[in-house]
This record gives sequence, structure tokens and C-alpha cells, in this order.
Amino acid sequence: MKRIGRRGFLSGLGAGGFYSLAVRADAAEGGAPAPEAAAETATAPWHAAMEPHMAVLTLECDLLVAGGGMAGVCAALAAARNGAKVVLAQDRSRLGGNASSEVRMHIVGADSHGGRPGWREGGIIEELRLENAMRNPHGAWELWDLMLYDKVVSEPNITLLLDTAVFRAEMTDGRIASVWARSDKTEQFFHVRASHYADCTGDCRLGLEAGAAFRTGHEARAEFGETLAPETAGPETLGSSILFTSKHYGKPIPFTPPAWARKVTKEQLEFRSVGSWEYGYWWIEWGGEKDAIRDNALIRKELLAIVLGVWDYIKNSGNHPESAEWGMDWIGMIPGKRSSRRLEGPVMLSQRDLQGEAFDFQDAVAIGGWPFDDHPSGGFDAPREKPARQVKIPDVYNIPLRALFSKNVPNLFMAGRNISASHVAFTSTRVMATCAVIGQAAGTAAAYCGREGMDPAAVATDNTRMLALQQLLLRDDQSIRNRRNEDPADLARAAKASASGSVEGSDPAHVLSGETRDIPGQWRNRWGGPMADGSAWLELRWDTPQRIAEIQITFDSGFQRELTLSEHPGVKKRVIAGGQPEVVKSYRLEYQAAPDTGWMPIARVDDNHQRLRRHRFDAVDAAAVRITITATHGAEEARVYEVRCYA
Repeated sequence: MKRIGRRGFLSGLGAGGFYSLAVRADAAEGGAPAPEAAAETATAPWHAAMEPHMAVLTLECDLLVAGGGMAGVCAALAAARNGAKVVLAQDRSRLGGNASSEVRMHIVGADSHGGRPGWREGGIIEELRLENAMRNPHGAWELWDLMLYDKVVSEPNITLLLDTAVFRAEMTDGRIASVWARSDKTEQFFHVRASHYADCTGDCRLGLEAGAAFRTGHEARAEFGETLAPETAGPETLGSSILFTSKHYGKPIPFTPPAWARKVTKEQLEFRSVGSWEYGYWWIEWGGEKDAIRDNALIRKELLAIVLGVWDYIKNSGNHPESAEWGMDWIGMIPGKRSSRRLEGPVMLSQRDLQGEAFDFQDAVAIGGWPFDDHPSGGFDAPREKPARQVKIPDVYNIPLRALFSKNVPNLFMAGRNISASHVAFTSTRVMATCAVIGQAAGTAAAYCGREGMDPAAVATDNTRMLALQQLLLRDDQSIRNRRNEDPADLARAAKASASGSVEGSDPAHVLSGETRDIPGQWRNRWGGPMADGSAWLELRWDTPQRIAEIQITFDSGFQRELTLSEHPGVKKRVIAGGQPEVVKSYRLEYQAAPDTGWMPIARVDDNHQRLRRHRFDAVDAAAVRITITATHGAEEARVYEVRCYA
């Protein structure tokens, strides 16, 4: 059999030079050094008989991530950055799922629409939001897609398989032993062997093939004691939506609908506002009474008929004459799916968990906070019902690790809208910023499990290991409520902090508090240094010199403000394109080998736009380290939440 090396494998995938948004010209699809493609394997009986022209390639890795939406992207990046070799299989030609240019739903989370101000999610999703704001200030959806692609292929531990769908799992003793995926565009099967697997498909396709327990529809009120649940259980759930965008062209733009478009009347829109039409309408929803998976083609057809019917009403009913010079310039062809299957874990989140009526979870790994947001299953065909029932949640809530892995397939994680939750809880956890932080939690946990040679159930019930996992997540800027930096390896915790000056209430010692966010308007957990003379400095000093090889800084990035890619005019007004004003732009790092000696340079940065920055360097013995800040992206003071130091 012919062996296929890495270069040949990537060539076969169509990899080549890529000039990325991060100004890297050397990234090839799949990264390097990712899992090697093994030889063409012996064909399985079903393959030989049914599809003999498909080549078969075997991949070995630590974690297979099925699904490249926001949960899958964050899971893959988190696992890879924590040392795992990852294969990410996405059934589309681009990453992002419902947030991609193919669907264009903007990312919302704990801080949005009645959520908790100041609780914008940290971690990888914050990194992606900040990167997009800086590199894509004009808000092109395709450049958002490209940025996600760049992040993934620039990560050396990830092999990316686009246009590749998982379709089969092979089991041994109740565990997933290997997974099969197919790419019809390249006429290849991929046979992937891993120690752990993550279902980020939304529809639970990997879990389905593995025989994992799952649910559909909605539960009865009595099952979890949920006041927001209906009296009886049923198959109905939330529908799907298709968005459109439109522009003002400065001249009349006529519109003639196709014969199959719906005829929409004013009465049907009693509870559905058409006040602006730049960004379509989430309430063009249909299919909650159908099978979201098997009936997807029917759902798309009906949604397109409704979208064009609504646009026909706007353009031709006479009720909106101001639309005369507006023209539709894009319409989605992939339904943005809200719900289908949910996998069952050892814990199934319920309304009471999210409302804080139960205990906090010892194995907390992520936060949520979007309101309970249920929709009538009839969607647009239920015009006498409001299109959504939103119930605000009192505070952000923690999501446990035990809701992120299967209760009966021990090496299967799940992340995204398919986690272990009742239908009521799902109406909050389903939004994409929450899916993203769940993905980061699952990916980090998978890397940790692989390194320790354990399954997630053993980690989740071990207090010592859970503390270690939580500290690992916090170090990567993941937000977990009521958890703070207690990392014993962080040398900064033993230092004393001082500064050139401080905004009232912003003691320099706050950067050692272990907390990395504040309630808007408060300075309880960050330092603010006036920059009246053009600079400000923050210093950490130890009683005895410390051996240091890494300094990590968490800046303020404006968590009190919404930050997402959207065509909605109200959202766009709240979003600042470019570098966020609070973020430190230019700074230098120095160390002092002993008291009263000169300052020696470590690093200088002149173009930062990120919240979390890590500097690794040849180890030095430092009695003190100093951060001198010389510019921000607009704020009058330098703002720092946390400084960490490691050997």
C-alpha cells in the first residue's frame, strides 16, 4: 500500500499559500505539525461494495471535533492550544455555522437583550470578536469567515477537514473507537481514531451514530418542576429562520416575487415589526412542528416563500413607500436551525439551575445568561401569538462539565446547542456566545483528559482535578462565576503591586485579586492609571528575585459594551469598529534583576488590540517587573485587570 505523507495529504486537500488576516503567508489548510495521514487503509466491506471509488485515509489524533460552528471552532482551538492533536471536520466550506456568511445570525450571549451588563464572554470568543472588530471594521461577513479559517489553519495542532461530514462511529466496549467522515468533493473517506470525541454538530450526528442517549421536543412541566414548561411533553420545538439583507440604492428598485412566494397581509404581522429591513427578521421562523433534520428541505422551501412574501409586502403593499429605493442584496439558502436533538449527560440543566434556585455546580466550567427565549412551534404560521416569550434570568449562571459529556458513551463530549439541558434551559443556553464558551470548556477538558489518561466523568467528580481544570480555563480567560485565579504556579500572587498613579478606587493591587471583570462603572478588580504625561506604569515586586519566563496580561476590553458582527441598525450603533477604546495599544515590559539596578527590556508592543496577551522569553531572575503603557485605543487611562507571571 502507498503511504501518504503530510505534504501529499495537504496537497490532496487543496492546501496552498494563504495570506491571512494576521499577516501570515505560511499557513496551509490543516496547520503543521498536525496528525499525520496514514496509508490508505483496507476498505471496509460496506465501502468496497457501495462506494469503491472513494479513497480511504486514516488519521490519528487526540480529539476529533465534529462540527465547525462557534462551539466546534472554540473547542478545537482550546484543545489544540492546550497540547492536543485535533481533527476538526466541518460539513460546509466555511466555519462559523449560524454565525457564518451563509446564515449571518449575529452572536449574542450573557450580556445581550436583557442579560447582565459587563458579562460579555471572555476567552476565545472574546479574542475572535476583538480580532474581527480590528481586521474587519467594515463588517464584511466573508472576512469574518476568513478570520475564523485563519485562526484554525494557523494553529499547528489542528487538521481542518472542510466539506467533510461525520457519518459513522465504530464502538468498542461502549466507547467510540473510531469515526468515519466523508468528503464527496475530494472523493475521500477519513477514518479517524482518537482518544476522545466532541459532538459540536448541533444535530448530534456523532452522538446518534455512537448510540448516545438523546432527547427531542420538549419535556412536561412536572419532569423538572419547570414553571415555564407546558403541562404535557411533545415533539414540537423551535423553528428555523432564513435571514436576508437589503441596501438603499438611491433609485427605484422594483421587486416581483415568484409565483410560489407567500402572500403576506398586515394582519399576519400584528406582532412582527417591519420598522427596518437592513437585516431581515429572526421572526421569519418555521418548522417547529416538523422534523428539523429530515424535513430540512421542506423547511428551507417554506422559509424562502415567507421571506419573499414579507419582502413583497414591504415593497408592494403600499404600507411602506419609503422602501421604494431599497433592494434585497442577499438571502440565505441555509436555514438557521435553532433546535433538533439534545444529548443527555450525567446532569441535565433545568430552569431551576439557571435561575439559581439550586446549588452552584462544583464542576462549573462556563457561563450563560441569555433570557429564557421560547418561540411558538408554529412560528410565522402562528400570527396570533407573539414570536417569542422571553423571561429574564436573575443573574449569570454556571454550566457544569457534567452537562458537556454523554452519560452512556464515556469518551464523547458535546458542545453547542446540543448539550444536556431540558427544553426550557436550552432556550437560554442555545445562543452562540454561550455555545462558544461551552466549546472552549469542552475542548480544554478534552485536552486535560487526554493528558491525564482519563475520561471526563472521572475528572468531573474529582475535586482536585476539577480545580486544576478550572484554573486552566481561568488562565485562558474563560469566565466562570464565583471562581478566581488560585493558580499555585502564578508567581505574581506573591508580589506587591505599585503604580505611577491610580484612578480613584483603582488600587494597583487589584491586578492580583484573581478577578478579571468589573460591574460597569466600578474599579473593584482593575487598575486604571492616568496618562496625563503620555504614559503610566504598573510594577510587581517580590521580596526575593523570581525565575520568570512568561508574563500574562489581561487588559480591559470594554465588557460593558456589545461587540458582534451584525447588519441590524440598532446593534451596529452599539458596536465600535476597530480597536476598542479601553484596550492598551502600546506598552513595554521590563524587569529589574535586583533593587536599585537598571531596568532591562523583555518585550515591546506597539499595535495590540487584544484583551489577553502572553509573553514568553528566556528565563530571567527578576526582583521586579514593570509594564509601561504609552497608548490606548482611546481611553484616557491605562486599564489592566490582571498580571500573571510563570517560571
